[in-house]
This record gives sequence, structure tokens and C-alpha cells, in this order.
Amino acid sequence: MRVNIKVYRDPGGVTELALDATDIPAACRQAETQGYRVITAKASDQWSLSARIFQGRSFQVPLFCQELLALLEAGMGLVESIAILAHKAKQPEARRILTDLHRLMGEGRTFSRALEAEPGAFPSLFVATMCASERTGNLVEALRRYLAYHRQLNAMKDKVVAASVYPTLLVVVGGLVVVFLMAYVVPRFSRVYEDVGEAHLPVMSRFLMHWGQVVGNHAWVLGLLLILLLAGSIYAFTRPALRAALERRLWRLPAIGEQIRVYQLARFTRTVAMLLKGGIPLVSALDMTDELLRQPALKAGLDTAKRLIREGKPVSDTFGAQGLATEVGTRLLVVGERSGELGEVMERIAGFYDDEIARTVEWFSRLFEPALMLFIGLIIGGIVILMYLPIFELASSIQ
Repeated sequence: MRVNIKVYRDPGGVTELALDATDIPAACRQAETQGYRVITAKASDQWSLSARIFQGRSFQVPLFCQELLALLEAGMGLVESIAILAHKAKQPEARRILTDLHRLMGEGRTFSRALEAEPGAFPSLFVATMCASERTGNLVEALRRYLAYHRQLNAMKDKVVAASVYPTLLVVVGGLVVVFLMAYVVPRFSRVYEDVGEAHLPVMSRFLMHWGQVVGNHAWVLGLLLILLLAGSIYAFTRPALRAALERRLWRLPAIGEQIRVYQLARFTRTVAMLLKGGIPLVSALDMTDELLRQPALKAGLDTAKRLIREGKPVSDTFGAQGLATEVGTRLLVVGERSGELGEVMERIAGFYDDEIARTVEWFSRLFEPALMLFIGLIIGGIVILMYLPIFELASSIQ
């Protein structure tokens, strides 16, 4: 959701930010980690389905990273590269952000400090990664790492979306066919059987014909109700409270809840791995990634894990006990602690989680798609059979 926050920081005074976060407290924590003191915070009315579809994001961080990386690899300086990107930006908001970056860096601010001045455009993870790269002096490698992280993070999301396209298409087409039969074909068949009399029709055919007469007499009213129901469902689904309630119900389902947990662990583990490889301490990395865990049990486990790690407990034991890693992941964390390559090992663990989710999505697609086709076929076939069943019975009685 989009949250509008009024904040204060010295120097700079009072300003307003627009942050993307899971809820209002998460947005407040995000602003506080960047050095702001929150005055007020409220959900933005612009965070609606139409805004997300038609307006889109005015500034795309991955595209900015890709273009900046290309210019830096070509031998240009950082300030010069940002000036070029600001000059070529077509969208007014993107041009404003890049122009402000160039101005702030020209005033002597570091790259990460300039990014912090635009918290609504740059995620805190990106800012932290760039800040760590300034200490190591390897900005190009940090940009490469962030781009790779972003691509890997979106790869699994793209697989899930791609797997849902065909079932969604089946449901839409099947639903349109059913609506056409019930709203157009069945009412005309019901007129054909008016002279026969309802007593001579089978019970199910009689019910279908009665429905056809109702639809034929009140088509506009039923159509308006259907449109209002669809619009109301879309509007309700865009409400954060309803989405949160739906998520809680999905978490309680044994199979689906476990896969959602693994998906969140994959994002969490991959993000921590990127931050560790960028030189950020483990506890600081965990503080930055707590918003990626939406399940209450995982959030509570992460809070406990941070406390235990500060006390000196091993990461593998802590993650395993708090449910932040699977059994295989816990064993790999032991190897990472012994070798000192915890970031590399956590990235490998995230890859295992991604593979597990990919196998589940593939298995679900192979099982669900034929079952859905069979279900839609039975509905459409049942309607057609009930329409023609009286004709078959009349023909058999004549014979």
C-alpha cells in the first residue's frame, strides 16, 4: 500500500513522503531507519487498482540501475552519469528525482545520502547497498549485485503469474460461455417449450427453463447486478484490510500456507544474502528485511532471532529454532558459518527455496488445469443436455 507520511529531520525541516509498505507501521519504521521522525501517517487514497494500472510507477529503480551501470562501465564518472540520465529522462517525476540527485551530489553529498533524500523513489535496501559500496569503493559491483537480486526476485513471481494465466483464461472464457447460454440461448428455448407444458418436462429441465424465463424478463436488472458485484469485488480486493484477512486464511491452509511460508523465506533469505555480500553486518541486514516476512509467526521468530544473534547464538541454531530456515537450509547455514561465506550460502539456500516453489507450481498446474477444464466442460455440457433432454423424451414417446 502507499502511505503518506509527514516527517521531520534536521537539517531539512518538515517534509512529506510517499512510501510503499505493507502497512502504516511498516512505512513509519522505513522512514525512521532513514533518519526521519514521523509526525503523521495515513494510507493514500491513490493506492487503488486504477492508479496502479493506468499510472504505474513514475520512477523505476531497476532501469535506473541498469542505465547507470552501463554508463559507469563505459568509463564515465558517477555525477556525470546521473546528469546524462536526468537529461534523457522523459517522465517529469523521473527527471525531477535525477536532477535533485545531481544537485545534491554537486553540493558535496555522497551518493547514498543523496538517495536518502528521495525515500519515496529509492527503497531502503537499495540505499543501504549503495552506502555499503561507498565503504568498499566498488559501486559497479554493488549495482550488478542489486540488479541480479532484483531479477532473481522477480523470476519466481513471473513463474507464478505465468502459471495462473491459462487457468484464468479458462475461467473467463468458460464463464462467458455459461453467461451466454443462460442469458441468451436458454430464454429462447424456454419459449419453445411453453406449449408443451411444464408438467411434461424433466425436473432439472423445468428448473433451467424457469431460470431462462426469469433472465429473459429481467436481463437488464441482472446484468446491472452482475456489473455491480464485479466492481464491488474488485474494489474490496484492493483494500489492505481485506487482503490481509485473505492472507491470514490462506496461511491456515496446510499445503498453501506452507508454500507461502517458503516463498517469503526465499525472498527474505535472498535479500539478507545480498546485503551480507555487500558488506552490511548480519543484524543490520535482518533489521532491514523484517518487512519481507508477513506471517505473524515468522515476524515473531525474526524478532527473537535478532535478539539471540546479538547475544552471540549461532545463526544456524537460531534460524532453525525460529522457523526461519528449513532443515536443509539449517544444515547449509552451519557450513556457511564454518567457512565464513554466510552470504554465498544464504543465496544458495534461497535458490533451493525457489526450486521447491517452482516444482510445486508445475505440479499444481498439471493437476489443476485438466480438472478445471473438466469442471467447466461438465457445466456447459450439462446446460446443453438439459436444454435438449425434453426433445429427446418427446421423440422417444412418439416412437
